[in-house]
Amino acid sequence: MFKMRKMNMIRNISIFLAILGPGIITGSVDNDAGGITTYSVAGAMYGYDLLWTLIPAFIALIVVQEMNARMGIVTGKGLADLIRESAGVKITFFILLGLLIADIGNTTTEFAGIAGSMQVFHVSKYIAVPLAAVAVWLMVVKGTYRITEKIFLIFSVFLFSYVISALMGKPDWGTIGTAILHPRIDYSPNYLFMVIGLIGTTIAPWMQFYMQSAVIEKGLKIEDYKFTLIDIIIGSIATIVVAFFIVVSCASTLYSHGIVIEEAKDAAMALEPFAGALASQVFALGLFVASVFSATILPLAASFYICEAFGFEAGIDKKFSEAKEFYTLFTSILVISVAIILIPDAPLISITLWSQVLNGIFLPVVLICMMLIVNNKELMGKYVNKPLNNLIGFSTVAVLIILTLALLVGRFF
Repeated sequence: MFKMRKMNMIRNISIFLAILGPGIITGSVDNDAGGITTYSVAGAMYGYDLLWTLIPAFIALIVVQEMNARMGIVTGKGLADLIRESAGVKITFFILLGLLIADIGNTTTEFAGIAGSMQVFHVSKYIAVPLAAVAVWLMVVKGTYRITEKIFLIFSVFLFSYVISALMGKPDWGTIGTAILHPRIDYSPNYLFMVIGLIGTTIAPWMQFYMQSAVIEKGLKIEDYKFTLIDIIIGSIATIVVAFFIVVSCASTLYSHGIVIEEAKDAAMALEPFAGALASQVFALGLFVASVFSATILPLAASFYICEAFGFEAGIDKKFSEAKEFYTLFTSILVISVAIILIPDAPLISITLWSQVLNGIFLPVVLICMMLIVNNKELMGKYVNKPLNNLIGFSTVAVLIILTLALLVGRFF
């Protein structure tokens, strides 16, 4: 009996390791250059006050990613494909056009992160950015899904360097606990802008498309669902833990000394006088790895959902000749983003922050489409949402809409 249990346990671990990937990768990429900038600015501007937003974001992240995986496994179709079938080509076109603009902004932000992180090590952006872009292009176009996924998982581990950076800043854990349990809520436009940016970068629209495409590309079936769920939970925990320590790192050093920053590179450089050169370099290394990681995934996500929506072949395992539209779109997004970065005095900070806010604005549209599809019995059968999933999903949509409207009204007046 014991031997049989041991064999089952080994078998389950083997299956899980084979399935491992989509949830962890999607969650880890969420902490990209735009996300790191947003978390850094939040910590520097508000100290620990915005840490409370990570708790509801964590719950919503698990629920949303689980719905994505379930839809992909049950239907065998990508989210863009399902939206087109449900809403029609015209509505799908305008949704995806808006998301494509946001994703180009997000990808530009990733290359800004590469440029900024390399400045800490005194490497020019005119060298770092083109080299990184070529490496990203070769990895995707010349690689396979299995090899690329392994590289992505290694990248995910490097993001925990922010834990080291934060601990070196000697944070006040008592104040952190108070900020989380008894948050100070502010209704000013800047505060709301920051909250939407944090939610927009923690639960981004592109994630929903990439997660579902990754599940399909990996060929997962309904019998793999429980292992996929574990993968999603681990990925969500990793996302929130890294985000938490980035905020803490900047709050315990920059905020407490009144240092104002505008981007993650500034945070890396400003850390040195308060936490030492090593903390600064570790922060910059984390930014570089996250930026390269995300500069690969974001164009991939955009290429996946546009090709899925309009019936073009898509997939990393396909050759260029088999998926010309997919690889052309991927290459075009890279080229446009790199070109923007290499323009002298490009408004990178505005691109970074507004791309995150655009994520927060477009997210309710994507989530509403998801909620309608995942509750469609003709598509999902017995795997439609349970009441708790619907409660959290629709609550997330409602909160985002209210926050966005409050921000727009506040800015207008």
